[in-house]
Amino acid sequence: MAVDPQLLEILVCPETHGSLELVDLPEDVSTMLAEKYREHFRDEEPVASQGLYCEQSQRVYPIVSDIPMMLKEESLSASILARDNG
Repeated sequence: MAVDPQLLEILVCPETHGSLELVDLPEDVSTMLAEKYREHFRDEEPVASQGLYCEQSQRVYPIVSDIPMMLKEESLSASILARDNG
């Protein structure tokens, strides 16, 4: 199940109120986020393969098991998108 497209249309960056773009996260970041949120998802393995990118703030808000993490302190630097996984 993916994040509701109508929800994605109304979400904005909590810092700048700028628009957000759905992006794929590098595999190492996805793994790190699954570990970070594991205790919050007792009955399932958390999945974090996408995030919401704000060009204005240069922040990525991870989507964990279809839940957008829209707190500034949960966001990641957009530099994670430029990582070379190979």
